[in-house]
Amino acid sequence: MNRFLVYLVLAATLVLTACRATAPKEAPPASSSASAKPAKSLPKIVAFGDSLTAGLGLPLASSYPALLQKKLDADGFAYEVVNAGVSGDTTAGGVRRIDWALDGDVKIVILELGANDILRGQAADTMRENLADIIKRAKQHGAAVLLAGMEAPTSLGIEYRKSVHDAFPSLAREYNLSLIPFFLDGVAGIESLNQRDGIHPNEDGTKIVVETVYRSLQPMLEKPVRSTS
Repeated sequence: MNRFLVYLVLAATLVLTACRATAPKEAPPASSSASAKPAKSLPKIVAFGDSLTAGLGLPLASSYPALLQKKLDADGFAYEVVNAGVSGDTTAGGVRRIDWALDGDVKIVILELGANDILRGQAADTMRENLADIIKRAKQHGAAVLLAGMEAPTSLGIEYRKSVHDAFPSLAREYNLSLIPFFLDGVAGIESLNQRDGIHPNEDGTKIVVETVYRSLQPMLEKPVRSTS
């Protein structure tokens, strides 16, 4: 399946997802730690996004934040990964709930939003402004941001697709962020790696998403200093 067709299918499916579940306008839903309650307080990595982050259609333990937690633990990184994904969320919804998501010792925010804005035909400039607002608030809190790029379907036209495509790297340059060029790289359009909707990764696909995220995340991490006493 060519990449353009993948985006077209992505549009149709995520529109239905957005109709079923939208981000709250006031009180946000409870997020969940991707691991068991840590024995001591750990710095947090907040996975902040929509259904692709929430793990729609998967057991919570198979969502990408949960698998990322296991990978960090195995590699000796002492962080608590928080799943702050909300199915159907938009960048505007993200602006409304980012301050709440930054509660505690948040060191890194993995920002995966924009797909639902695109599918609703939201102006790319407005989407970009909302993402910039989220980024600035995270930075004001002292958190680094890892930005996940998205793409627009071919049905929305060449100019719109280009404006969306350009928005993510331009934000990364402006705010000096690490960037994941395409969150679903290596998964989108591959039937065996997706659920029956053809869009949301299955458990095998989610493992690839974790590797994609981890490649960009790892240079941002600090390993705990081992005591010599």
